[in-house]
This record gives sequence, structure tokens and C-alpha cells, in this order.
Amino acid sequence: MIERAIAGRVFPAASIEVGSADEVLWNEAFGRVTYEPHAPSTTPDTPFDLASLTKVVATSTIAMRLVDRGVVQLDSPVRAWVTEWQTPDRQAMTIRDLLEHRAGLPAWAPLFETCTGRAEFVTALDRCTLEYEPRTTSLYSDLDFILLGCALESAGGATLDRQLTGILDDLFGLSHAMDLIYRPPADWLERIAPTRVASGRSRRLVGEVDDDNAWALGGVAGHAGLFGTAGALGQFARAAMRSLRGDEDTGRQLARQDTMRTFVTPSSIAGNSRALAWDTMRPTSSCGGRMSPEAFGHTGFTGTSLWIDPRLGIYVVLLTNRVHPQAGSAEPIQRVRRAVHDAIIDSLM
Repeated sequence: MIERAIAGRVFPAASIEVGSADEVLWNEAFGRVTYEPHAPSTTPDTPFDLASLTKVVATSTIAMRLVDRGVVQLDSPVRAWVTEWQTPDRQAMTIRDLLEHRAGLPAWAPLFETCTGRAEFVTALDRCTLEYEPRTTSLYSDLDFILLGCALESAGGATLDRQLTGILDDLFGLSHAMDLIYRPPADWLERIAPTRVASGRSRRLVGEVDDDNAWALGGVAGHAGLFGTAGALGQFARAAMRSLRGDEDTGRQLARQDTMRTFVTPSSIAGNSRALAWDTMRPTSSCGGRMSPEAFGHTGFTGTSLWIDPRLGIYVVLLTNRVHPQAGSAEPIQRVRRAVHDAIIDSLM
């Protein structure tokens, strides 16, 4: 399926890993990092721009750790951590509202056209018109997570990249933690899968975040910016699964068992498939139709996805650079995702 997708120019490069809470069952890389015939072959060590997987791998994990430490309460108002948040119609907006995409903010806005850095982004978000009254419905929103990232930086007393590096270092050791990183170092550039040719930046993006709003924030944001390999995401998935089953060795967990369960519990808002940051299993989900109702996961605009099924005891990482050289319709990658996940579950069950 993956080789056919490469031949059909759905994406030039793909890396996949399947595993359980305790071991890797399969990993393999496909294609070349671009469509050029002499481009480097994709390997399991090829890093990809993870796009919105940042929301669950970085931002959600930082939020869980701050909750476990008692620094942040999910129902604390955003203004407790973002002092500039002053517009009256959003005073009651909470950290939970942002995590659950129910805060009322629009899905997206081209803030990068006029804003640079945290302060200007927060001011612009505070002034933007809400799409709906908070908590009355849900709308998947990058803006929610841009604001959430700002709040978590204030709460944690450090930038998102510094907080994440500390968490991953604790879990996996420094050498492994470096395989999930914001703003990848220069020595990664030769092996990173490029994303699009960005007309606004007049260059092909290699190791530079594809998302324009994250780029205007310096490459470190709550909604996008993380780069990583399939193996590194597999390590992350195994830690999440160990958290859910309540391993006694807390040093191997992302968060406490009750916290992790809270974050993957589906929303109470009718029609909303989201949990806290995570998406959950639905008939139309990107993980296909074979995973159990307990499955949770997320996708990224660049062609990335991570799905975890605690009932089946399986995780699947699928990384591609489907936006190279330009982002087209998301329908082809969605078809590939569903078919690949279904084939994996069928082969294992």
C-alpha cells in the first residue's frame, strides 16, 4: 500500500513503526525523501516535521506533567497564566477548554502576516472575534493550542522546548530525547524529509517548521513545530501505554495513570470526537475501522499520524511528507492512513 502511494505521488517518503507497550513489532522505511531519483533513501532514522502531532506529543505531555505537579488545574482560567488575556467575553475560558477545542476561538488565522513572537500573538488572539460561546460546541483549533502553549510556558517557567526536553530526558535519556525536538540542529538537515516549497519564504523547507504561525513564533509553539523519527514516537507511544496500565515504575510513564486516563476520555460535547488534545476512535477516523472504541490518536498536516489502542495493545506510527513539494488535497493521505491501519490490525489479530 505504501509503495503504491509513493508511485502515485501521494508522498515521496514514509516511515512506519508498530509496537506494543513493551516492544517494537515492526518498523520499516519507504521511498526517498524527495521525488528526485538521486535523493537520499528514507531510513528509520529519517526525521519528519510532525506538524499537529506536536499538540499531543509536546503540549499535552507538558500539560499532564504540570497537572501532576499541582502547578496547573485543568479548570483554572487562562488569565491566571496569560495576564494579557483581558477581553470580557473570554474571562472564564479555562485550560481544559483549550485542550478540548471548545474555547470559542476560530480554527485558524494568518497571524504570521502581522505578528512575530509571543506577545504579539497573544494580543492578536485576545482581540479576535470568538466563533461561538465557549463550551457550547467544539471546533478543532490551532489558535487554541497557540494560546495554550503560551499559558504552559508561563505556568512551567520555561519555553515549551525546554520543558519537553526535560521530560523526555527523564523518560528516555538525553540521547533518545534528542530524536523528538523543536528546531532541529544543523547536523540533522541532510537526513530530514523536506516539506513544501514555501513561496512566502522563497525556499524549500528542510528542518524549518512548515506551519507559518509556528515559524513566526520562532519554531516553538503549542500547535506545531516538533520534529522526530518514527522510533522516537514509538518510544513515546509505549510510555503512554505504560501510563494507562499503571506501571509501578513511574519513571517510565508520561504521567500518572488517572491523569493519562483523563486526557484520553472523550469529550462530553455532543458530536465532538476529541478528548483533551487527543482525537478518539470514530467510524471516519484516520485509523480506519479495525481499532477498538478505546483507541486514541492524532494526525499532522504534513502527513503524519500516531494511533494507540490500549484494548488491542497496539500503537501505529505512520510518518510521511505528503506536502512535498506542495500541499494538495488531504483525501489521498487519509485513504492511505485508513487502509494501512486496517491492514496492520487485520494481520495482527
